[in-house]
Amino acid sequence: MAASYEDRILRVLAYIHDNTDGDLSLDALADVAAMSRFHWHRVFRALTGETCAQTVRRIRLHRAAVWLVIGDMPMARIAARVGYPNQRSFSRAFSEAYGSSPAVFRCGGKIGLPNPTLRTGSYPMHDVITRTDPARRLAGLSHKGAYYEIGKSFEAFGAICESRQLWPQVGAMLGVYFDSPDDVAEADLRSFAGAELGGDLPEGLEEVNLPGGRTAVLTYKGPYSGIHSAYDSLFGNWLPQSGEEPADQPCYEVYLNNPRDTAPEDLLTEICLPLK
Repeated sequence: MAASYEDRILRVLAYIHDNTDGDLSLDALADVAAMSRFHWHRVFRALTGETCAQTVRRIRLHRAAVWLVIGDMPMARIAARVGYPNQRSFSRAFSEAYGSSPAVFRCGGKIGLPNPTLRTGSYPMHDVITRTDPARRLAGLSHKGAYYEIGKSFEAFGAICESRQLWPQVGAMLGVYFDSPDDVAEADLRSFAGAELGGDLPEGLEEVNLPGGRTAVLTYKGPYSGIHSAYDSLFGNWLPQSGEEPADQPCYEVYLNNPRDTAPEDLLTEICLPLK
């Protein structure tokens, strides 16, 4: 495992332990890791098996459990020292995690030390290449909401191309994914469904520009419903061993065939990770 990524994980875990009452937002932890927010959450989850938010919650509540058992610190003070705004929210979170209220746990709780194991190599293996991608000008439609529903935006884009006879100008079909499902509510996820398109931007369509450059590319074969595991492989297996650093740009997917005339098991998707 490339030491730089292991070091980042360990540095962030140490920071969380040392700052349980501080700012442990995704942005703050990405800064500690010295890594782009676009990709930090994926690296962290792929290597630890948890999202940043899950790890922060687990470590904070473990620290609270220790203080409950070994001392007589007031409950409100414990809540504040592990980052909860009030005792009620702390008690609710603690009860969900430990199966008893903080007061009951204090009377007879037992402590188990958290010991996350990095999961490099535990995902299905996929071949990854690096290449230099061209800059791309995309025309299409924004999508907000669950990524698995982006198909409706692709369908609408296709209907516009059909009705306006734009297909001769249409190149590769792409999806751009700006947020992570691990740290953004499903209803707030932002993505873009479109294609490379020559000529002027047609009315009613939006434009997204991808700068191009060095790119890691994993070609996934299979139904779109299984693509999440391929992302885990890219971020959990390949990236830590690669010596590469992600650029501060979103991932995008290039669709190499058409689900209208291709069996789900034969669909080919290039998952593209921009690199520095």
